[in-house]
Amino acid sequence: MKSSVYFEIIGEIENIEEIAVGGRIRDIMRIQKQYGAGRWRKLKGFAIVRLRNGNIRKAELHWYEAHGIGKKKLKIKRLLD
Repeated sequence: MKSSVYFEIIGEIENIEEIAVGGRIRDIMRIQKQYGAGRWRKLKGFAIVRLRNGNIRKAELHWYEAHGIGKKKLKIKRLLD
């Protein structure tokens, strides 16, 4: 069985920016169907992460978030160092 969690965030996510809101999100229909209705936002930020192999790296993260639902589909967009 493959684990869907392949990294762990160490510390806080910094420099959080809003990429898109509501209908401007490409996958909004899938997100709402999977997690429920809400004011969905696509966000990006930077954090130190521990990868599955134990390496610690700085990464750019992207995720979806809605009030009362929380962060969903957190992924590493790129490693920075």
